[in-house]
Amino acid sequence: MTRLLIGLLLFVSTAAWSQAPSNDFLDGMSLARFKNYSSHRISSGNSYVHSNDDSKRIMPGATFVMADITGSGMITHIWLTVAQNEFGWPRLLRIRIYYDGLKTPSVDAPLGDFFAVGHGAERDVNSMMVRDSSFGRARNSYWPMPFRKSCRITVTNEGRRIVPMFYYHVDYRTYRSLPADIGYFHAYYRQERPARLGRNYAFLDTKGTGHYVGTVLSVVQTEISWFGEGDDLFYIDGAKEPQIYGTGTEDYFNDAWDLRDASGLWTGTPIAEGELPGSRLSAYRWHVPDPIPFTKSIWAGIEHAGWTSKPDGSVRSGFEERPDNFSSVAFWYQQGVNEELSEPPFGQDRLPFGNATQVPIEDSLADVTTEKGQASVLRDVDWAKDILYFRAEGVGSKMNVPLDIAEGGKYELVAEIAEGPDYGDYVIQVDGQPTNLDTRQPSTSEIPLPGPEVFHNYLTELYVARDRTLGMFQLTPGRHWLTFIVKGKDPHSVGYNLGINDVVLEKVAGSDDVQDMREGMMRAATGVVYRGVPLRAYVDKLQSASGEKRAMLIRAIGNFGKDAAAASPELAAALSDTSAAVREASAAALVQVGDRMPAGAVQALAKSLADPDPEVRDLAATALGSAGPKAAAAVPALTQALNDPVDFVRAPAADALGAMGAEARAAVMPLATKLLSRDQGFVLASVAYALGNIGPAAKDALPALHQVLAQRRVGSAAEEAILKIEQKPVPEYHP
Repeated sequence: MTRLLIGLLLFVSTAAWSQAPSNDFLDGMSLARFKNYSSHRISSGNSYVHSNDDSKRIMPGATFVMADITGSGMITHIWLTVAQNEFGWPRLLRIRIYYDGLKTPSVDAPLGDFFAVGHGAERDVNSMMVRDSSFGRARNSYWPMPFRKSCRITVTNEGRRIVPMFYYHVDYRTYRSLPADIGYFHAYYRQERPARLGRNYAFLDTKGTGHYVGTVLSVVQTEISWFGEGDDLFYIDGAKEPQIYGTGTEDYFNDAWDLRDASGLWTGTPIAEGELPGSRLSAYRWHVPDPIPFTKSIWAGIEHAGWTSKPDGSVRSGFEERPDNFSSVAFWYQQGVNEELSEPPFGQDRLPFGNATQVPIEDSLADVTTEKGQASVLRDVDWAKDILYFRAEGVGSKMNVPLDIAEGGKYELVAEIAEGPDYGDYVIQVDGQPTNLDTRQPSTSEIPLPGPEVFHNYLTELYVARDRTLGMFQLTPGRHWLTFIVKGKDPHSVGYNLGINDVVLEKVAGSDDVQDMREGMMRAATGVVYRGVPLRAYVDKLQSASGEKRAMLIRAIGNFGKDAAAASPELAAALSDTSAAVREASAAALVQVGDRMPAGAVQALAKSLADPDPEVRDLAATALGSAGPKAAAAVPALTQALNDPVDFVRAPAADALGAMGAEARAAVMPLATKLLSRDQGFVLASVAYALGNIGPAAKDALPALHQVLAQRRVGSAAEEAILKIEQKPVPEYHP
């Protein structure tokens, strides 16, 4: 059976490349046959032989090019791992893949969902097409991605914090030519928050010729009880009735009687949290053994229906539409490149509730109280992640942590809890009430609820941090309290301790259909929500648009990349808008303009480095960096930004100065002073790299660089900078 499964996978990835694929039983994988391709890799590796800093950094708003390959070939494997401390970052990073020089991406999805895990979470996956390991931190894709002329892979940071470490491999083959019957690999993200009343949820609705090969579905429950009675439906080539008609959501994912954590070759459920409001699910289904072909069109999707309850939890219906939050990625191959799909939502709009406030509770240490234990703060324990650390004495030990709410309402609470070899088992309370417990009995449960959830935090190594859903709560303005109580420990744990990275507040909207509102705005703005809409169509609507509608139009302009330079005057003017969302969108769009930025935009961005909104400031610094030496007029403002109160502004300001090279010589001594400060490691690394990129003009900073050579987070960058400043050859690897 294993050989058969491997053979099926191999057929997808290699059979089309061979004129006469072997069916010989002794060599079903054709390993003994000589290959007609050349193997290559592009990686984040640092060619400097003495450096172990093999990662790249991606500033907020910036688009990083992972690979830009010319010729005929096929991507066979992508591996990456990321060190980041922004909540939901796998949803905030956006991967796009372009074939044959086209400006429309064939792959357009959040990075996490593309690698089979939704909600911006990290989880293990062990399937044939995607494998995520190291608690979800190492991601691998084995989807074959052929191209005839070129392939360009980019990752855009649509979050608000720098990605301090981004490691990757892109493995590919080159061929003399490809057969005519090879399709292009596509992956496309969409969401409905909530799923729309009166119509089924679509994974993919498109025209073309090809075959459907996979689905990743993620759901956040907004009501109690089992959501997943909905059937999967596939309408092929305009058929009035579905050719493929399922029997239930768990059945589509090849499970039965609910879904639970699982990982398999073709199907699996990386996240399954239960049937309470706020519970999350994420599941994958690869149609590799059973691709679904279409010659004209395909509608693939699922019903959003399940059990519903009366206010007391008793059954109202066993099959009724529910307003849960749905998101998905569809995977397929098709003839040519698909250019008709609408633009996916941007950044925070992709988070489970479209918003997130990340509360650094370690900063509230002065107000924390404990019983039978002691609280402290551990800084930078895991690549820019700080934790509130509780050294507990044993069962019954408690830590009370304040949580201040500025605006009352209904919130989903998520605690980012570290795991380690000396950590214990905990229950968590909000204002003395247990979390993850609903007094109502779910309609589909036949046994009483087991009580408050116990979070087991023992792990053989330190991992910061696993997101733990606490549930939905109605919170009034003012101070609330989170209480962490020791219930026990794993027999292998050497302590009862606890580490908390952050607590995340997600405001739960009422019955507003955010996706309908969003697409309605875009239809009003452009007539048709297609990525093929001309730039001018978006620009012409800016004058009459305001608020979120204006921000959405500006984001669409940013997606034109360097071609958005034609809209630079409008983008520069929008940096003075009264809406912070519009100013953020404008700065992010100018990041994409890069070195085609005119002087007027540089001046406006320099002024924005003093904006009251830190997100605007960090995006402005990133945009100036993308302009390179053309932004030299902003050196004084960027130098001042090195002392910004927010570290996620200081780092891109340093990077921007480095991008200007010798034009930033006036900033050398301020950079040297910053290098010797007690700043975050990722900020100091940006400073060291900046000095190296300024080159010989930074010679006065050499004493400071020599002084930090022994520092773990900065040493490699400092050593490389010294060589560049002294114009000595950088030792590189060679055979």
